[in-house]
Amino acid sequence: MSILHTIIFVGIMTADPLGAGDHQRSLMVGDLKRSYLVHIPAKYDPKQPTPVVLAFHGGGATADTMVGFSGLNQKSDQAGFIVVYPNGTGRFEKVLTFNGGNCCGYAMNKRVDDVDFTRQLLDDLGHMVTIDSKRVFATGMSNGGILSYLLASELSDRIAAIAPVGGPMGTASCQPKRAVSVIHFHGLDDDFAPFQGGRGKGVSGTEFYSVEHSIRAWVKANGCEQEPVVTLLQDTAGDGTSITRKSYGSGTDGTEVVLIEIAGAGHTWPGRESRFKALGKSTRNISANDAMWEFFEKHPMK
Repeated sequence: MSILHTIIFVGIMTADPLGAGDHQRSLMVGDLKRSYLVHIPAKYDPKQPTPVVLAFHGGGATADTMVGFSGLNQKSDQAGFIVVYPNGTGRFEKVLTFNGGNCCGYAMNKRVDDVDFTRQLLDDLGHMVTIDSKRVFATGMSNGGILSYLLASELSDRIAAIAPVGGPMGTASCQPKRAVSVIHFHGLDDDFAPFQGGRGKGVSGTEFYSVEHSIRAWVKANGCEQEPVVTLLQDTAGDGTSITRKSYGSGTDGTEVVLIEIAGAGHTWPGRESRFKALGKSTRNISANDAMWEFFEKHPMK
């Protein structure tokens, strides 16, 4: 891309601020045209710095899929944060993946730089809305959760905290420049990204790291206590699932690592009924959206 082309492109991309509602954006990242969806709540005030939650879809899905799968628009409207749904890349328009390290598919095989995409997405979004730079968070389902771990490691100067769902870390280690709090949700009956690691039922062929590997890596990186505080939440919803919450606290700058183990649940978004029965049961005993937002509010960037 020439310098003149870059100037013209930036000029186009910084044209108009975004107001309340749903928007679609696109930008060039190297030679790739990338896109994302934005939901801005009605209570958004451009005069006030506003938190942003990045919500990455699972492998073989899209940003549109993630909107309905996660239900984060409703939480955005209630809590007042902006939620952003990035699109991955792929050969087919509605079968997209992100490169989170050891997963997944097209994006991994083509070595797509989704860390740089996220960095440039945040820059682009910052021309359109008033972002609270201390409160930019990331979540994601499966492949999207794997990417959120990579962002915490490689983009810790922009990401305050993360909340992966059904997606373990996709690298052997993590090297964040600053401590990043983590809350991880995972079903013990997840057949697609197994809790204990290894190859799941999906078509990605990924040998997943275990959830324990992910938690231990971030407990060490954040300087948290080695032994967790364990809380058991019983099956009050009567759906056959139960919750074990393991919290590793006292990390650098008040960071913590929290694991939400969900007995009886599969590869699903807690608190949301999955339309895809093959993914397994989804718990009603906890809402990932409520729990992660409470966690995010507690852990802005210091």
